[in-house]
Amino acid sequence: MKFRPCIDLRNGKVVQIVGGSLKDDNAANPVTNFESLDSPARFARQYQADNLPGGHVIALGPGNETAALSALTAYPGGLQMGGGITPDNAGQYLDAGASHVIVTSYVFSKGRVDMNRLSALVKAVGKDRLVLDLSCRKKEDTFFIVTDRWQTFTDVAVTPDTLGQLSAFCNEFLVHGVDVEGLCQGIQADLVTLLGGHSPIPVTYAGGASRFSDLDHVRTLGKGRVDLTIGSALDIFGGTIPYEKVVAWHRQNA
Repeated sequence: MKFRPCIDLRNGKVVQIVGGSLKDDNAANPVTNFESLDSPARFARQYQADNLPGGHVIALGPGNETAALSALTAYPGGLQMGGGITPDNAGQYLDAGASHVIVTSYVFSKGRVDMNRLSALVKAVGKDRLVLDLSCRKKEDTFFIVTDRWQTFTDVAVTPDTLGQLSAFCNEFLVHGVDVEGLCQGIQADLVTLLGGHSPIPVTYAGGASRFSDLDHVRTLGKGRVDLTIGSALDIFGGTIPYEKVVAWHRQNA
């Protein structure tokens, strides 16, 4: 199990938000936990210095291209890029240094998996450089993939069968537990357990981490097979979990 860092971008700035509050309308202001005066590139260089590969840069809406490219350039090969990715623009991020591109809405279109679009992405970037974002929200007792700034439910449930089928088209999964994203009130244990028990490829979980012990909690629930991203709860993003302590844990356990 690894700790995976993150750089979330809104209007070109590094932020941490409450995921469920992000709307499709760029004028609508999400609930923001943190906004940094430091550049995205500075965070990227820090992650590189601490040997933390496999983190993700996520563009939360338009106006983030320059900021994203600066982070990718600062840590070539060390960060994945997500947010508005299509076959037409994926190449520029890979060329700038992204190790992978992360895709949700382009593939999960009109409530289902668009296999033509998924095939086009695989053809454009290659399976080994594609991460499928299966970020989800719970409806009754089932997690369903959500798109359009995490506001629209698809008909695609996160199940063992879904994980198995989609793993044939990508290198990794990224899964935000959207209902708890940014709230720092605890992880979604049942989602982590599902991913650890059934994902046949590497998977990173994000959402709700609130204390240092969540690293060991995720390691146990995910059987050591689920990596963890911590955002708002880290002290570098205004939270209380010491980033340096997390880095030390990663070095001992990765």
